[in-house]
Amino acid sequence: MTHYETVFILTPVLSDTQVEEAVKKVEDFLKDSKAEIVEQEDWGLKKLAYPIQNKRNGFYHLVEFKSDDHNLVSALELMFKRDERVIRYLTVKLDKHAIDWAEKRRLKLKTEKTNA
Repeated sequence: MTHYETVFILTPVLSDTQVEEAVKKVEDFLKDSKAEIVEQEDWGLKKLAYPIQNKRNGFYHLVEFKSDDHNLVSALELMFKRDERVIRYLTVKLDKHAIDWAEKRRLKLKTEKTNA
C-alpha cells in the first residue's frame, strides 16, 4: 500500500460545525474509496504565510492515509477543487524515511498528551 499525507486549509469564516463537516467529508471520501486513514491532526486556526483570496488565516488539517488506488489522489484533489471551503491543499506520497518520521511525530504527540 502507498502511504500519503494531505494537508488542507479551510477558509477562516467557517464555524466549528462547518469545519467538522468539511473534515468529515474528506474522511468519508477516503473511507468510501477504501483508503485506510492512519492519522488525523487538527492544527486549528493559523496565520497564512501570504494572503489567499484576501484571507490571512485558515483552519489547517492533516490526514495521513494508505491506499492501493493510485487514482485516489487525483479524485481527492478534484474534490478539494470543487469545495469552496478549501482554499489550499497539498498531497504528498511518503517514502520510508517520511513514514518513519511521521510515526515518531505521532508517538511524540501521544506522549505529550498523556503527560499534560
